[in-house]
Amino acid sequence: MVRPPSPRPLPPVVLMLLLLLPPSPLPLAAGDPLPTESRLMNSCLQARRKCQADPICSAAYHHLDSCTSSISTPLPSEEPSVPADCLEAAQQLRNSSLIGCMCHRRMKNQVACLDIYWTVHRARSLGNYELDVSPYEDTVTSKPWKMNLSKLNMLKPDSDLCLKFAMLCTLNDKCDRLRKAYGEACSGPHCQRHVCLKQLLTFFEKAAEPHAQGLLLCPCAPNDRGCGERRRNTIAPSCALPPVAPNCLELRRLCFSDPLCRSRLVDFQTHCHPMDILGTCATEQSRCLRAYLGLIGTAMTPNFVSNVNTSVALSCTCRGSGNLQEECEQLEGFFSHNPCLTEAIAAKMRFHSQLFYQDWPHPTFAVMAHQNENRALRSQPWVPSLFSCTLPLILLLSLW
Repeated sequence: MVRPPSPRPLPPVVLMLLLLLPPSPLPLAAGDPLPTESRLMNSCLQARRKCQADPICSAAYHHLDSCTSSISTPLPSEEPSVPADCLEAAQQLRNSSLIGCMCHRRMKNQVACLDIYWTVHRARSLGNYELDVSPYEDTVTSKPWKMNLSKLNMLKPDSDLCLKFAMLCTLNDKCDRLRKAYGEACSGPHCQRHVCLKQLLTFFEKAAEPHAQGLLLCPCAPNDRGCGERRRNTIAPSCALPPVAPNCLELRRLCFSDPLCRSRLVDFQTHCHPMDILGTCATEQSRCLRAYLGLIGTAMTPNFVSNVNTSVALSCTCRGSGNLQEECEQLEGFFSHNPCLTEAIAAKMRFHSQLFYQDWPHPTFAVMAHQNENRALRSQPWVPSLFSCTLPLILLLSLW
């Protein structure tokens, strides 16, 4: 009987790198479903059903629901006026499972979940508007992204990376179908903006994250205006953005009237909040980018401002803001002068460049995007070489 060959031991250098790599969450299997309410720790839909089983909780929720539908949503600079009976109903809900309930951006019945969240939100704050509390509970797992770069041989060797990422989307059935849907909705001289935004929202919500991020955050050479134009036109700005820039505060007021837009804006301000001038995010860079892409398709859709750089901004102005000029500029600057967002975009573009400028051992492979989530580690002299070898190491282990 022939004895099967013993598995080859990993080289010492690979073992050393494995010990140095930071821990990362286990990836989802290829067939794992999108998160559902049953996978959330405390879904607002589940919490609402529990509340309905309790007469006191159910009555308080119904009363609070009528309160929130009759009271306009306050802006952060405004003091909301809340009737005493509404505050009493909110007080009765403080010990219920509704307090602290969460939603997920890819869950079924997401809008219904968010409606519940914002109904009880007043119970959490007792009248004080909490802009920095995101309604979303995000899982940190991610899937390996399988790519076959050999299929890009049909493109010219000097094709820009935005064109290559567009081709990768075309070669993926789901990405291609979703991209064509918003392309059709957002094209033509008589396109309907609300239909275009809906299809854009669907694309960035349902397309695989690496495909969506690759299309929108593809790196371009500084002098390649054609690549920059292709990147800027990814979201079809001629249809998706307002023809005349509105006031930024009015744009936010419109966003606050929609539970989905309001949730996405709060999520963005939660995860892309800059902690310092160096670009340190309040949370991981990957969460900031996910929150940023979550705004596309809402009233607060941002975009690149030109074809020659990676600066982003809202399509609005602060002219005519009166005594709220400072507040308006602060809102606008959260997009155009946000070091956390700027660094997160730059880091993702560097990663995308690395994908196409490395000599991979095999044309077809699965790759995991290991974002540099800990800026403190980056100050250590050994970290750049460690992170630069993370991707080849993953491929080496998969082929070992």
